[in-house]
Amino acid sequence: MAPPAPLRYDGRAMTQPIEGKWIDAFRRVLELCGLKAGDLAAVLSETQSRRVNVQLAELAAMSIGARVYHVVLPTPRQSAPVPIRSTGATDVIQGIEPVIAALGGATLVVDTTLEGMLHARELPAVLKGGARVLMVSNEHPEALERLVPTPELEAKVKAGIKLLRGAKGMHVTSSAGTDLVVDLEGAVAGGGWGYTTRPGTITHWPGGLCLCFPKSNAVGGTLVLDRGDVNLTFKRYLESGVRLTIERDYVTAIDGDGLDAELMRSYFAAWGDREAYAVSHVGWGMNPAARWDAMAMYDKSDFNGTELRAFAGNFLYSTGANETAGRHTLGHFDLPLRGCTVRLDDRVVVDAGRLQGELA
Repeated sequence: MAPPAPLRYDGRAMTQPIEGKWIDAFRRVLELCGLKAGDLAAVLSETQSRRVNVQLAELAAMSIGARVYHVVLPTPRQSAPVPIRSTGATDVIQGIEPVIAALGGATLVVDTTLEGMLHARELPAVLKGGARVLMVSNEHPEALERLVPTPELEAKVKAGIKLLRGAKGMHVTSSAGTDLVVDLEGAVAGGGWGYTTRPGTITHWPGGLCLCFPKSNAVGGTLVLDRGDVNLTFKRYLESGVRLTIERDYVTAIDGDGLDAELMRSYFAAWGDREAYAVSHVGWGMNPAARWDAMAMYDKSDFNGTELRAFAGNFLYSTGANETAGRHTLGHFDLPLRGCTVRLDDRVVVDAGRLQGELA
């Protein structure tokens, strides 16, 4: 007798078997979000969503006793001149009012879209309805299982957010040559630890970030990406250095002789949009369970990169949309750097890639 064929399904069906331990991981996070028996849980997905995560969300919510319903939307046509990755701004909702109402009426929305609702233009309307949103990053469930959040992480992230909100300036340096200054006056600061219990809020899993969106004309200096730093838009570890010159928020020069610099120059230019060169947000990772080297273990299709945004002690620099500065664009880079020192005013919160004091 021939061995059974591997489990493969097409279209909107599962792409792999469901593991009980993954249901347990999803249930734990939903419980941390305060989901209870009788609550309304909306599972938001699109036709290209990772089906196993959609089903895990449903099964976990049902195991708690929540009343579950699905909102499934077609993945939209490609509208940009290049592939869109790593934006955190899904465009599947398309402003459809009945969809917004269906999501806003839930106790908890479990967001399993490819890009997520974190920066989606419909998010304020959904949150205004009183729902809270758990954005499940488009990761293989094995990564989600490893990165179930904890109350200990919540306490440390909150401490980091408090420091960030109380500071007037950020100064980032590294032995590779980074020397970046950020004016924090007027910045919108926040973060996430992987769950939320407050109506009208959003979080993402995996979590573990402290970050801010600076106001206009707040960022300047040099950002040096070294070997082993990460370009998450490309899902690529850098193998050659790239030096970004940043003036009044905008990347004005991309220097480097290797393929990494060439790829960045090409992707930036493809948008034909000056705002794609501007700073989106800056911050640092807080999650000790997240691993810098995890991307090496996954196929690109199984990895979205939130783990590398959150690994403890990284400095995260991102380009693209920034509502605080009044800028909007689909072009986006997320660039976690290792080995940086981050100062808030005169206080060092990350020293050469290591969290300090109460954040450690």
